Amino acid sequence: MSISFQEKERIFTLQTHNTTYQMQIDPLGYLCHLYYGPRTAGSLGHLYRPADFGFSPNPYASRYAPQHSLDTMPQEYTGCNTGDFRVSCLAVSGEDGACGAALRYVSHAILPGKYAVEGMPSAFAGDGEAETLTVTLADEVTGLEVELYYGVFAERDVITRAARLRNGGTAALTLDKAASLCLDFPFGDWDLIHFQGRHNMERQLTRTALTGGIQTVSSRRGASSHQHNPFVILARRDATEDYGDCCGLMLVYSGSHRTDVERDQTGGTRVVMGIQDELFRWTLAPGQSFQTPEVLLTFSHQGLGQLSRNYHRFLRENLCRSPWAKRRRPVLINNWEATYFNFDTEKIVSIARQASALGVELLVLDDGWFGSRNDENHGLGDWFVNEEKLPGGLDALISEVNGLGMQFGLWVEPEMVNEASDLYRAHPDWALTLPGRAPTMGRNQLVLDMGRADVIEYLYQRLSDLLSAHNIAYIKWDMNRSLTDIYSRALPPERQGEAAHRYVLGVYALLERLTARFPEVLLEGCAGGGGRFDAGMLAYCPQIWCSDDTDAVERLAIQYGTSFGYPVSAMGAHVSACPNHQTGRTVPLDTRAVVAMHGTFGYELDLNLLTEAEKAAVRRQIQRFHRYYELIQWGDYYRLSDFTQTSDYAAWQTVSPDRGEALVSIVIPHVRATTPLIHLCFRGLDEGGVYRVTEFAAFHSGDSGLAAQEEGKEYTGGALMYGGFVLPRLYGDCPSVQIHLEKVQ
Repeated sequence: MSISFQEKERIFTLQTHNTTYQMQIDPLGYLCHLYYGPRTAGSLGHLYRPADFGFSPNPYASRYAPQHSLDTMPQEYTGCNTGDFRVSCLAVSGEDGACGAALRYVSHAILPGKYAVEGMPSAFAGDGEAETLTVTLADEVTGLEVELYYGVFAERDVITRAARLRNGGTAALTLDKAASLCLDFPFGDWDLIHFQGRHNMERQLTRTALTGGIQTVSSRRGASSHQHNPFVILARRDATEDYGDCCGLMLVYSGSHRTDVERDQTGGTRVVMGIQDELFRWTLAPGQSFQTPEVLLTFSHQGLGQLSRNYHRFLRENLCRSPWAKRRRPVLINNWEATYFNFDTEKIVSIARQASALGVELLVLDDGWFGSRNDENHGLGDWFVNEEKLPGGLDALISEVNGLGMQFGLWVEPEMVNEASDLYRAHPDWALTLPGRAPTMGRNQLVLDMGRADVIEYLYQRLSDLLSAHNIAYIKWDMNRSLTDIYSRALPPERQGEAAHRYVLGVYALLERLTARFPEVLLEGCAGGGGRFDAGMLAYCPQIWCSDDTDAVERLAIQYGTSFGYPVSAMGAHVSACPNHQTGRTVPLDTRAVVAMHGTFGYELDLNLLTEAEKAAVRRQIQRFHRYYELIQWGDYYRLSDFTQTSDYAAWQTVSPDRGEALVSIVIPHVRATTPLIHLCFRGLDEGGVYRVTEFAAFHSGDSGLAAQEEGKEYTGGALMYGGFVLPRLYGDCPSVQIHLEKVQ
């Protein structure tokens, strides 16, 4: 059993293959956190030694024991306004306006399988793969009950957490904050790693030492955002890729979020993670409940690389529910950067003809196929085919594409509406706008109120009609602006604080219905690129467009940061046109492919404009991607360079689960004269095995004989991991290398 309870000491112990999580009910009934770290046996109750820190008040029952204070106790889930001055999980008030709650233990249950989260995606388990612990806490004055959920995936080294808040009293309660978890680390010097950025430069790794005070990672944008991903890591100061303690916390939520990390007066570190509480207010009538999103926890004693691989496997195997999560996905071409809005059937078919000849398997028609949509100012919401642009409608185009041996995909942006649209003219009340104010605009569009049942029904019918009537194999689901003017005309004034969260619940409800009815459609998420790249969307979308910045050099940093929590199979990545449309940079075609291959892989350019030599290169790229598909998509991922410390080169590696083969990729963004040679220590190999270089593909302007020199050489795994590998000098603009190793003995 992975969960146990010691009656005498009142200690809960959660065990995974490599970690232990332990908590204890104290004499007054408060649930005290003891330990989360490398696996150990026995009670760790001795780690909590109450002490008087001064000016930390005491519960009334222990008013003569100044060392017993909620303000210094490591807790599993905090109350509010009852003596803990650190970041709290909760703000609740009754009809009298009094804000306060002291949460004490009531009961617990240990159950087989994995709990479910109401109305939101969460992790799932196969038979015998997980156990659940529920612990019920309650406040005797308000009647508020908090049921804490712990899902233990022993072999995955993952523990999931969520909370359900229920009004067990006789009067209404108001929640102004309801976090998913509190996690206290009573000891240790930690760094906070988070992933900040902006549109076209998402998930840039930032590592800072924690000092006294509070550091906040949050989004108020109605989506998880380009700016602050809902995923953080606490790492010991000495933790590296391969060594040291680190703990990851990933929120399974796609809306506004908040994570506070506080270094307190005792030297302890507290993390509180959950829904953004700004503009949040939720009314709980007697008997009603509020469900928080889930958090995925993993702890690694073997550094950041192992933490990442824990998440990669878990998201692929236990979060994404699409049949496509484990299928080989087609190499696609998207017309956006080739045509933007300026296309017709013949132009799209001409791209498809060339793509088919080169081995591309799926054509995606992007924005501009519907309503009066010839620019970004018109037509959003009118999901009817523009037959002036596409004579004969979608069926005529799809028939041409399918006749070339390719599948067909379509771009949609269901959550948005233009004022210049039939939908808005018929239903202006469906848009989020503030009464009496001209709305804030983004991309000259408004946001539909996804918390309304009639909006969800309209979108479900329109998208269902499209998918039922046409042979559509793929949908790209976009969201191209943040939420402002959040006001729902379907809610009374006193409940407007529910609108932002109800929006997210509506998005999930629509995705739930569509994926249940059309499970075979491959769904890719997008929000102006990577503005909603989170575990909540990955539950429905096995891949998400990583960034609107398709520049291969910029993508090195974006995909590097993304890899700390999210697998290669989730990263939408394309070879795009040069000069690049975002930066104006020109990068060799083969280097663009090396970068894009460590994603879902596709093209976003007009293949008709390529030279014959470039078309031949595209054929080779697709063949290479197919050859190494299983290894790239499902192998164990290792970062061989730290892109935050050196921009001289980027190197990464994937290794098959049986360690039978590996693929190493290296990109040099800017070649400099007479620099030191690049020395890499490979990872994840069988140190006693012998590996042969079966392919050494070097893309540069120097000596073209490197493949002949390197292919066929054999090395022991230990020699490559501990002695390392020295890369020959490469020349030219942004050269790259892919090295394939196969274990021969």
